[in-house]
Amino acid sequence: MFEKVKKPGTELLGKTNRIVEGTSIVGDIVSKADFRLDGELIGNFTSQGKLVIGAKGAVKGEIICNNADIEGEFDGKIKVLEILNIKSTAKIHGEVLVGKLSIEPGAEFTATCTMITTSKETSEKNGKGTEQKPT
Repeated sequence: MFEKVKKPGTELLGKTNRIVEGTSIVGDIVSKADFRLDGELIGNFTSQGKLVIGAKGAVKGEIICNNADIEGEFDGKIKVLEILNIKSTAKIHGEVLVGKLSIEPGAEFTATCTMITTSKETSEKNGKGTEQKPT
């Protein structure tokens, strides 16, 4: 009689994919759930969730996700729609597009960085959904 109606996208909450240390993947990964990478990925990664690159993890390629925490190495282009947290052990090289950025002291950050706004925030300001130009 009373059935719980699941909200769209909530069926994967609390579920995390994991690639462990010592594993190397050459290719692309697409995931709707959160993902933790302690191994190596040479290729592209796309997720509607959060990506965590562990201290021993490394990615060379392109990343698109909602949120990310990076403790390991990244070389390429990363687009994080919401918050990117770069830990003190991280080494980032390439191009970064983010909604919000947090970098701990000690992190190696050699990249171009562009702050993007969500279409909702931008439309409230000027009626358009565009990227902000770096200053």
